[in-house]
Amino acid sequence: MLNSPPPFTLDSQQLYLEILQSPEMQEQPYSTAGASQRGWINQICLQAFLPWFKEEIAPSARVYPNSTALPSFWEVVNGTAITFDSDRLVLIPTLAMDGDELRVPQEWVDIPEWVADYYIAIQVNPDDGWMKIFGYTTHQILKTKGVYDPGDRTYSLESEDLIADINVLWVTRQLNDPEPLRAEIAPLTPIAKTQAENLLERLGHPDVKFPRLAVPFPLWGALLAHSGWRKKLYELRQGLLVQWSVPQWLQTGVANFAQQWGWEKRQFVVVPAGMRSAEPFLGLSRQITVAENTYELRIFPKSASEDYVWRFELRNTTPDGQIPAGFKLRLLTEDLQAFENNEDTATTPVDMLYLEVILELGEGLVWEIEPAPEDYDREILRF
Repeated sequence: MLNSPPPFTLDSQQLYLEILQSPEMQEQPYSTAGASQRGWINQICLQAFLPWFKEEIAPSARVYPNSTALPSFWEVVNGTAITFDSDRLVLIPTLAMDGDELRVPQEWVDIPEWVADYYIAIQVNPDDGWMKIFGYTTHQILKTKGVYDPGDRTYSLESEDLIADINVLWVTRQLNDPEPLRAEIAPLTPIAKTQAENLLERLGHPDVKFPRLAVPFPLWGALLAHSGWRKKLYELRQGLLVQWSVPQWLQTGVANFAQQWGWEKRQFVVVPAGMRSAEPFLGLSRQITVAENTYELRIFPKSASEDYVWRFELRNTTPDGQIPAGFKLRLLTEDLQAFENNEDTATTPVDMLYLEVILELGEGLVWEIEPAPEDYDREILRF
């Protein structure tokens, strides 16, 4: 018998949802028991909340940035982001049953790339199979009324400062409430590649139980703000080395971790200039979606000479389909710096966008496309 109101009912304006720990729940590796529990509790919270939220409030809601990225967040911090329409919310689950306090990790509040409009406080009772949404707040309220604890780097609000009924969120959105949702926050100073490498080497050891508290927040926040470095941190803490080496993928196959992001090894056929016969060669491919249309990003070596030349291509997957005007294919250094001839723009519809770069052994690149693809999350490809 449940020790709570039945699922899917409102009790004092607070919503209870049933949680289902299905056997097909994906188990991801984590470096510590605490991280493993955090990943598990966030996953069951997400699986209960998102279907209800999509059905009742926002059909467009989806995980941010995408489901594959979640373990790299949960490895180091509590919370799950969801985007809907033009807004973002963060679910903050807790197993504590003795209070209704919302405690939000600083990362979700002070990293500009992570900031949300709403923060949802959720009590999870896995033993009895339910969770309670006991309130929500906005970034503006959290920054102006929340209490910052430098010990665990969290912002907290007591239950009386939360809006208990999550349906109010929908009502205020329908009324186009002019109240600001986000407070102004200071930008984080980007860190150099060498500094990031030093931080990754230090914090990538699973012996560091609380990496988020091991270095000053400006450094930690800047490291996590770069999605490629966030992924690298997760991989290092799992003992995974060199997961994003393009030459290695071509020799031995795409690493499992990269396959989850959609990369696959493919054979392409091209006809070299001035020749009649087609020439097959190996390259890498992944599909991306922009505005509900599917495109293919290709990477392959153009030359095996001492100057190692790599070609990046963006094509439409539809036969005879084109790249629309306004699209851009851009390459950046590992620390997100531009360089000469690093961008190709479609000023009119074209068959493809492409870039060719000469790279040194071990050099890393980040690719970007405008408009941004669905579920886009930066990745560092190493050559």
